Amino acid sequence: MSAVLEAVRMGRAGETELLLRKTPDAERRALLPELKRLRKEVRALPWEQRNRLERMYPALQVAGAMCHSGAAAAATWIAGADMRWRQAPTETLLRALAGRDTGWQADVAHRLAARPVSADVPFPLMAGLVRRSGCEVPVTDAYVVGWVRHIGHGWGRVPLIDRLRAEPDLAPLVNGLFELSDPGEVRWLFGDGPGSWQSAIAELTRTGELDRGAVADACVARLLRGGGPTDHRIFLPVLVQLALTREEERERVTDWTALARDAVSPVAAHAQAVLAALALDGGLTARQLAEASEGLLFRTEKKLVRAQLVLLGKALAREPASAAQLLPTVAQAFGHEDTQVQERALKLVERHAKRLDDPAARSDIAGAAGQLSPVLRTRAADALGIAAVAAPEGPEGYQEVLPPAPEPFRPAPAPDSAVELAEEVGALLAADGDVAAFERALDGLARHAHRDQDALRAALEPVAATRWWSQPDARRWWHTDEYFGNTRYGLLGARDGLELLLATLFGVVGTDTLFAAQQRGPADHECAHTGFSRVFDVRLRELAYRIRTDPQPLLLATPSWSTGLLEPGELVDRLAVYGRLGARVGAADYAQALLRVRREDRAAALAAAERAAALGTPEGERLARRLSAGGPALPTSHHRTSGVRILVESGEVLELQADFPEAFRRLGRPVTAGDERRYCHHWGQENHQHWLAVLPEQRELVAVRLVHDLSQAAVDDQRGIAAALPLLAESGGTAGDSTRLCVAYGLGARHPEDRLAAVDALLVLAARGQLDAERLGADLGQLVRRGAVKPLRLAESARTAAATGANTTIWEMLRHTLPVLLADLATAGAGTPGPVRGLGELLSVAAECAERSGARGALPHLSQAAARRGSSRLVVQARRLRDALGEEAAA
Repeated sequence: MSAVLEAVRMGRAGETELLLRKTPDAERRALLPELKRLRKEVRALPWEQRNRLERMYPALQVAGAMCHSGAAAAATWIAGADMRWRQAPTETLLRALAGRDTGWQADVAHRLAARPVSADVPFPLMAGLVRRSGCEVPVTDAYVVGWVRHIGHGWGRVPLIDRLRAEPDLAPLVNGLFELSDPGEVRWLFGDGPGSWQSAIAELTRTGELDRGAVADACVARLLRGGGPTDHRIFLPVLVQLALTREEERERVTDWTALARDAVSPVAAHAQAVLAALALDGGLTARQLAEASEGLLFRTEKKLVRAQLVLLGKALAREPASAAQLLPTVAQAFGHEDTQVQERALKLVERHAKRLDDPAARSDIAGAAGQLSPVLRTRAADALGIAAVAAPEGPEGYQEVLPPAPEPFRPAPAPDSAVELAEEVGALLAADGDVAAFERALDGLARHAHRDQDALRAALEPVAATRWWSQPDARRWWHTDEYFGNTRYGLLGARDGLELLLATLFGVVGTDTLFAAQQRGPADHECAHTGFSRVFDVRLRELAYRIRTDPQPLLLATPSWSTGLLEPGELVDRLAVYGRLGARVGAADYAQALLRVRREDRAAALAAAERAAALGTPEGERLARRLSAGGPALPTSHHRTSGVRILVESGEVLELQADFPEAFRRLGRPVTAGDERRYCHHWGQENHQHWLAVLPEQRELVAVRLVHDLSQAAVDDQRGIAAALPLLAESGGTAGDSTRLCVAYGLGARHPEDRLAAVDALLVLAARGQLDAERLGADLGQLVRRGAVKPLRLAESARTAAATGANTTIWEMLRHTLPVLLADLATAGAGTPGPVRGLGELLSVAAECAERSGARGALPHLSQAAARRGSSRLVVQARRLRDALGEEAAA
């Protein structure tokens, strides 16, 4: 036994296997406790010492595999995560397991194959056990992915098709390819064109080495299943290269119909092409063609919709008797957002309406015609021989419908139970919560630290045990005092602040370190975010130092509302508690409370001011002066261009300069375009919600520091920055130049989720009566003109907002965007650039909003655009908008 352990400790896998082969089963089992102890010993070592003993892992893997008598335990030992990077040679492991019966080896093989792909079990080991045991090949993700990687890497210059022909279990493994839960694991190995996996599988099918029907069914089934956005690049080429016969395609009409309706665009296009060929060959009935068209005509890809209308036109021309079945399907395109698609569909109805002798079909088409634009509705009525078709929502009865603005809520008070507080802190450390949850946790930590720190530490012990600074030797290796005392960059997020407070409670950070960090304060950086970073930092560091030296009974700055607002009466009550207990007010805590206290409600503010003055304390008198002075002040601001961007510069806010700690004064200093650095360490967008809660009644002071960030969503295609826009819209104070520019950049953001956030913000501002649509539209016109916002993105955002019922709002915005762009078009001469790409889409959205809302009046330069020659989208939509507005055609 000692010889085996010595061989394991020295990392001699081959010697370990030889020694254990001669060891009786009972003695092998007796070795297991020692092997487990060795494994635990290596796991517990610090990283800097572990390398010296990691060399034993290969031998340890062999020993454990041979000493476990159960197949499940042996497979778990072999595939252990800690052994993944230092595995024993496959041949050594196979020799070690060779003495077991074939059933046991088969069980181990299947258990290893059932592990996730990330376990990285060597494929030669699994395949060797399958081969030696003679069991059925396990078609699992891990086995199939391992096989693909093995085939792709282990055969030198042998052609792929020959490597596949040499595989004895080819059919089940190829079928397993189509069942992979994540084909992206091996996508890069598949290649494209000749010599790729797809061409090899198609060739093996043609030669009969793979069953043609089974491969075709597997391809179609996988495409129907869907998956990742690029999965079709693996499976669609196989289907295409199989070159199915007309009979084989006809057998799968239902599948093509489903793919054309729901699959990603490339797959839908292939299915549509197959259905079109069948229809033109007489392989589809009129009912089958109608069913296939129903799904296709609702897709957003205009190319697919237009192609299907062309196919329906050919089918109607060849078989006029099918009009009763096909024309109601054609009429479904009347609801398409593209009026050119609507017109194509209407032309088909006009051409074949005379053959429509079915009253029910005619009634269905008449009902669908209500979705057409006004001009097209008149044509539909003439074609059907009926009275003018009314729109579902005519302009005469139009009412603007805006989603209700979210209402702020009152957060629950801090938990009375330390255990409940610990659960909330643990949840915030696992995932960032909202402002209300974070501030509630801070207040709870302050209250419980004042009440009973021992009980608080006992409740937080399970949470602290998971933090890096509580691990063995953390203070020696990670220099926790230096880490938590470093103020160069400040606390970068809410979790950093909670880490500091927990580390303080558990004595990981020294009192001298906390004091020095509080006195020194965060370093000042020349970027627009520094003010909020400094405020956040000094509040948390003050709280940490007070927890250690002089715990506060409660936090004065805890918001009354989810937006960060603090009711003045509640602040007076808290100051009274401090006075009654003789507690010392924290400078940063009180400064934040003054910034949050509600002043726009003048009646409540003045009533609270009298109570505050009656307290007879310096803090009460200061609060009384602030509440009596009037509402929040706004800085002067003006636009400043920087490249394609339009930014905002703001002046000084004097009320934030007096009687505030130095860290807070940065919030009132001027903001210039030079403050906007492309890179700074305040990169976390999750902090934006906390910034808004610092100044809940002065959102412009926050927005002016976010304009450059939001411009990156549109100009630099950055993702996730616009997530703060709905919170900005829900905040308080005037929505001025900075807020409008933030929303404007968000509407032109590269990523859909950012555009959707901007639409939400726009609708919230409109619902609260705080949206200046005219000035927002003018800003958008300049941004599009300069190239900072792309018209197609703006059109998509505008269409999304209008779809909620905000047609008048969006029209008022675009009414001031379009003249800027149409003026450039009207004055363009020879040699100058043509119209802005996507202008036709913007005109389309504007026309739709004008039609639905009943807008009337002239739009500068529109008649010149409508008078241009041709039938481009720009010209067609300009004419549509002109007609909707009731403008006369230009001479």
